[in-house]
Amino acid sequence: MLKTLLLLSSVIAGGLTTSTIHLTLAGSEQSEPVRQENEAQQSSNPVRVMSYNIRYNNPGDGINAWPNRKDQVAEMIGPRHEADIVGLQEATKVQIDDLQERLPDYEWVGVGRNDGNESGEFSPIFFRTDRFELLATNTFWLSEEPEMPGSTSWDTAITRVVTWARFIDLETDRSFYHFNTHFDHRGEQAREESAKLITRRIDEIAPDLPVVVTGDFNVNDQTRAYQIMVESGRLDDARFVSETEHQGPTTTFNNWEELRDPETRIDYIFVSDEVTVLNHRILDDRYDGYFPSDHLPVVSDITLQ
Repeated sequence: MLKTLLLLSSVIAGGLTTSTIHLTLAGSEQSEPVRQENEAQQSSNPVRVMSYNIRYNNPGDGINAWPNRKDQVAEMIGPRHEADIVGLQEATKVQIDDLQERLPDYEWVGVGRNDGNESGEFSPIFFRTDRFELLATNTFWLSEEPEMPGSTSWDTAITRVVTWARFIDLETDRSFYHFNTHFDHRGEQAREESAKLITRRIDEIAPDLPVVVTGDFNVNDQTRAYQIMVESGRLDDARFVSETEHQGPTTTFNNWEELRDPETRIDYIFVSDEVTVLNHRILDDRYDGYFPSDHLPVVSDITLQ
């Protein structure tokens, strides 16, 4: 039985803005041999997901300022760890342009949080164009007026957004949604309300397809905001549902040269039940003794049910 899905979205990919309507057809029922063949193909084609707060372009960072580490950040995403799809946080347009120049096999979606265009930090999603086709994308604001660019609510310190996109995996013909965000760094109520909003929107936007969520949530796994995410009924922390043991540090925050205390994760990958997590890693690569950002990337290889 064929199902038709109509999605209307405003897309910003590789810096170009377009309005698109996508019509997608889901396949009919498959025989058992075909289903087994597809499952075998799926297991041999995992998707490598990364969440990475790249630290905004702050000239006051001195030796760690963006011009001195942009090559290393790009290398972490592409040549060194070969991420297929990446949720970035704290990225400004200048940084996005620098990464796009260094990662020609990727495109990106997202908008600036201040005006819904190019002002302020983005929470963009970079993705490999040889692996994924973009079907739809949009951004909403973590506020009581989520469609209002630049809006804030609760005790939030600054504007925060969620960028989402629907993709089809060209190697496995599976569709999924990716949500990427950055929660407020000061407001506890804001983080809790943001967790409620994003989980509610996931149910509304992606009720029946696999979901991956990446982000800097500015909370550890003992907080109420974290509990709201994992008690939503849709999402699990990729670390704790991985088929293999976690690898690497158990913190995602550093002071450029040294790691912060163990078990102080604030960056996460969450997945829905339709996603199998093969592994979970936090990467602590250094270049000449320095980390490429004051956050460490989180990486998981996943398959889509």
